[in-house]
Amino acid sequence: MFEFVIDATSGAARVGSLNLPHGVVETPVFMPVGTQGTVRALSPNDLRSAGATLVLANTYHLHVRPGEEVVAKLGGLHRFMGWDRPLLTDSGGFQVFSLEGFRRVDEAGVEFQSHVDGGRRTLTPERAMEIQWVLGADIAMAFDHVVPGGADEPTARDAMERTLRWLDRCAKRHQELSERRSQSDRPTVRQTLWPILQGGVHLALREEGLRRICDMRPWTGLAIGGLSVGEPKPVMYDMLERLEPKLPALPRYLMGVGFPEDLVAAVERGVDLFDCASRRPATAGPDVRLRDLHDVFPRLPAPPVRGRGAAGTPAPVATQRALPDPARRGNAGRDPAERLRPLGRGVAPPLPPIGLNMYDLSVLLFAPSGQQGMGGWLVFQMVAIFGIFYFLIIRPQRKQQERHRQLLASLQRGDRVVTSGGIIGEVIHLKDDEVTVKSGESRLIVLRSNIANILNRSVEASTSAAPPKSQ
Repeated sequence: MFEFVIDATSGAARVGSLNLPHGVVETPVFMPVGTQGTVRALSPNDLRSAGATLVLANTYHLHVRPGEEVVAKLGGLHRFMGWDRPLLTDSGGFQVFSLEGFRRVDEAGVEFQSHVDGGRRTLTPERAMEIQWVLGADIAMAFDHVVPGGADEPTARDAMERTLRWLDRCAKRHQELSERRSQSDRPTVRQTLWPILQGGVHLALREEGLRRICDMRPWTGLAIGGLSVGEPKPVMYDMLERLEPKLPALPRYLMGVGFPEDLVAAVERGVDLFDCASRRPATAGPDVRLRDLHDVFPRLPAPPVRGRGAAGTPAPVATQRALPDPARRGNAGRDPAERLRPLGRGVAPPLPPIGLNMYDLSVLLFAPSGQQGMGGWLVFQMVAIFGIFYFLIIRPQRKQQERHRQLLASLQRGDRVVTSGGIIGEVIHLKDDEVTVKSGESRLIVLRSNIANILNRSVEASTSAAPPKSQ
């Protein structure tokens, strides 16, 4: 278990296979990021159809909401996600250290303020191991101290030294959990722990950290952290190229890298695994916005069919349907409904006729008492059902939408925000429907509608003030 076999090489690039408890992962591989136990806009069957074999989930976000205990009660993270293939969980270090101004670091761990409820929480190396063990991923990551890409040598050394001390504590706690499991009737091996190499952009620190990690104990994999966090890309490429001859023959995981050109450059330098949050998918090209029906409907899945997916759940068959555009040559004068109607009937077959016209319906609903018997009672039932539906679903949704609209309208430069994808940062520029957010040393452009919450002030306070001027 956890064996890594290199099948072929070309220079520093490798092709291999990694044996994990939930399956074999062929490398090089990109891991889609399921921040809160789901990859945005994709179902587990979508991921399987796309060829994903290893998915990353976020320890920090799952700990804050819904909590690892809830996930455990629902059968563990694999069952919680409906995913039967391998999983990797990060330690939460990157997310915690991105909460600048909302966290306090000491040797014990990190105390931080939750972006969900504002409560104070503490994450230590031991606690990070316990959370990941409960979640039950195939690969757990050590708790590390992350610094910006442009950090000077003393700052980078301090983070590297703390990361190594925390790694020793992570390894001891993970070993205790593994030995406790081995004394039960269940399988003795369920999860492996991978260390994270820090050191910033300073090669001497990286080499020293790598040597000390390898001297600690045998590992089944190695992660390279602290890159792609604001330093120029040529610096990252040069660091990988200089490190590659000294890296052990283990699976090598470059954390937080997902741009296509970066994947190619890193594979050429001997890296095997990658991940990146959904701010830009790894396979994306230029931004594409679908505006017309002929752009949308060809991408709709086919109607669901009876069958069993890889996880034993009903699975739709995803195919592409090419529907003609009425405005294009050869389709002029055609009614789009002629094409859409079969699609709709395939998804939801029409109800059988009941032989009831509008006159019959009016008699049934409004006939005087004694003639049709149940008219008044039926009206009362319909009104009651509508009232329940309105007050329990429609009205709360409208209030939530109005609060979110007020939140977006109150955005100002300097606000500390969290996006719907879990990225935390500071607003540095506003332009129409786009917001520039600084997270660490990185600058990201996100849609204004993707801002989920403001962390440094309440929405009520912001909406009571005058609307901010456009930046």
